[in-house]
Amino acid sequence: MPRKALLCCENLSKSFGSTPLFEGLTFTLHDRDHVGLVGPNGSGKSTFLKILCGLEKADKGTCTHPKSLRIGYVPQNPVFPPGKSVEDVITAALALDTRLDDRDRHRQASVALGKAGFTDPGISTDVLSGGWRARLAIARELARTPDLLLLDEPTNHLDIESILWLESLLRSASGAFVVVSHDRYFLENVAQRMLEINRLHHTGLFHVDGSYADFLQKRDDALSNQAAYQDSLAGLVRREVAWLRRGAKARTSKSKARIQSAESSMGELAEARERSSGSTIGIEFSSSGRKTKRLWSGEDVKIGFPGKTLIDHLDLLLKPGMRCGVIGPNGSGKTSLLQTIVGEMAPAAGTIQHAEGLRVVYFKQNRETPDPSLTLKQALAPKGDTVIYRDRPLHVASWAKRFLFRPEQLESPVSQLSGGERARISLARMMLEPADILVLDEPTNDLDIPALDVLEEALLEFPGALVLVSHDRWLLHRVSTQILALDGLGGAHHFADYEQWEANRPSAPQTRKRSQRQTPRIQKSSKTRRLSYMEQREWDGMEAAVLEAEARVTAARKTAEDPAIATDAARLQERFAELEKLQSRVEHLYARWADLEEKQT
Repeated sequence: MPRKALLCCENLSKSFGSTPLFEGLTFTLHDRDHVGLVGPNGSGKSTFLKILCGLEKADKGTCTHPKSLRIGYVPQNPVFPPGKSVEDVITAALALDTRLDDRDRHRQASVALGKAGFTDPGISTDVLSGGWRARLAIARELARTPDLLLLDEPTNHLDIESILWLESLLRSASGAFVVVSHDRYFLENVAQRMLEINRLHHTGLFHVDGSYADFLQKRDDALSNQAAYQDSLAGLVRREVAWLRRGAKARTSKSKARIQSAESSMGELAEARERSSGSTIGIEFSSSGRKTKRLWSGEDVKIGFPGKTLIDHLDLLLKPGMRCGVIGPNGSGKTSLLQTIVGEMAPAAGTIQHAEGLRVVYFKQNRETPDPSLTLKQALAPKGDTVIYRDRPLHVASWAKRFLFRPEQLESPVSQLSGGERARISLARMMLEPADILVLDEPTNDLDIPALDVLEEALLEFPGALVLVSHDRWLLHRVSTQILALDGLGGAHHFADYEQWEANRPSAPQTRKRSQRQTPRIQKSSKTRRLSYMEQREWDGMEAAVLEAEARVTAARKTAEDPAIATDAARLQERFAELEKLQSRVEHLYARWADLEEKQT
């Protein structure tokens, strides 16, 4: 049965100032199309979606669709009216549908919120985390039953369980959707057609009917053919240039045509070389070269705080070449585990041993960003114009180029850089430190797919040990030699790979199959929730809150013990009052943590 065209775009072009995002894009979307849209950072993917839904206009070209077409759009950072409940948000989105009365609107809102996992329709949007805001934005658009749904990086703020929920939702979608994502596992699971916006391609847009894996194969084939044609064209141009240098004249129509053809070939070659001149980020971690077989080991390790156990009976051995992926729900102890490995946190029980002089490099999720007032040059090379990489001095301009920074950016302040560019600064700093063990906490944040591919290769080539916390399942699958899954109840379970964990994981309440009959009320999970939504959010963030509070106590204690104020009674009293206040805060957090744990059990 032939499919109906929903939206047709011809020769779309868009620029910001003098910088072209894309030029001459032409394609057609059909009903039931499940499309994944990819491209490097800055290629114009988000702008492209906005043009499709009418929020922005193209500089050139046309985008046409039937007047009756309903288009839904979920932006990267959804905005909701302050002080409104989640049900208010959904019913307001349905207000323009004159076919519905108030009762129908509330019924559809209840169904949409239930599918998104909300159990309290009265919860305020003001208290929603990034992940729940993303769920609400998706639910708002789905409630309007769009013919075409556009989603811009919907997995950005979602944990693995929420991503699995969204995958299930999109796989069963009867309408069409276009989703922009850097999550390759997600794309593989939901997309049946792939589009890439990239100046590497002659038309600026590469299209494949098939999965993300099909796209990768056909893209490689297309780029190989393109490179072979470019080599052939270069040979032709060399021969024609040699002919012209011998003094060719346009005296005959045949000679004139050949000269024109040579000029055309030169222009085509220059254009092809300009398109293929893009660079890739140069990630390569420094190893200490240590040959020790046992780098770090923990036996019967217990990790936690007074009155609160996060991980118990953990046995873990890290050897060169071992790459351990760590997964688990919020509050299960992933951060505490990493801090125990790097020595920032002592275990509550058990035995830890490590090689003498062990060198561990720790990449934190909430990593400190350089001072925004610093220039890029100062952030990359704080001590001058050079950095020392693998015992060799490199000029900062060469070092910056390796991370795709242009020479004219060196004097730009860090405050003007994008999130992806700041992430590249953090990677650049990390690469300067030789390591026996790399400990990485969500290193993929803000990186595009080309950068992720290079990061993977660098991790695979690193000869030391790797401990990796990530929500990027493609990275975990490709890099990890084992998976350590924390269950949030103190257990730490070893699996051979991500697929084995996924096959054995308990189903999440939000993803369980619901009754086909839609009811006006939000359906609740069959598993009783003993914590309210707000309490669950508090529980999820409790480990991080305790760690932060204890770090502040440590810093305040050092300040209070500063010899410079030992004879200043007023300042000393002020510092100790602050220390007492911070210690009280830690005690309060422990007590609250115990209360929440008791509620759950």
